[in-house]
Amino acid sequence: MVGRPDETTGEAICAFVVLKQARPSGDEAHAIAGTLRDWVGTEIGPIAKPRDIRFGDNLPKTRSGKIMRRLLRAIAKGEEITQDVSTLENPAILEQLKQSS
Repeated sequence: MVGRPDETTGEAICAFVVLKQARPSGDEAHAIAGTLRDWVGTEIGPIAKPRDIRFGDNLPKTRSGKIMRRLLRAIAKGEEITQDVSTLENPAILEQLKQSS
């Protein structure tokens, strides 16, 4: 989960989700996203519900396994990624996460 600017609330939560099953799309993705939002609202509180939920096969990680949160923040904000991505384990995951909005 990362924050992104929001006109209404100041900052909105964007969740990047990796499921144990195949990455959902279409109606299945909307149904799972709704279930996740409801769960967060019940367990943590309504203020913590993610505005955006993006599904991917994996997260952008370095070869040593560290999640690159700065890249997740850039994707959530809709910014072009200009930072160095040469240390990523799988650079193609960035395009997948951009498209799954």
